[in-house]
Amino acid sequence: MTGAYVLINCAAGRTAAVVRALRRQGVREVRAVAGIYDVVAYVEARTPSQIGDMVVRRIQSIEGIERTMTMVSVRL
Repeated sequence: MTGAYVLINCAAGRTAAVVRALRRQGVREVRAVAGIYDVVAYVEARTPSQIGDMVVRRIQSIEGIERTMTMVSVRL
């Protein structure tokens, strides 16, 4: 399994709606945060390619999301 953290910037006033939408999408872990980003999500898939597909097709399409940064988790 491959995991990734998705850092999300939301449109003003849309953070709560984005969090709810991500949870409805079945995202494993979602947290609203303070700082440069508004939301941090943790997603899992079988391959890094599937992570990319999930971010582009399912996450970035959510209304209120303006920008994402995805960081794939690695084992050292």
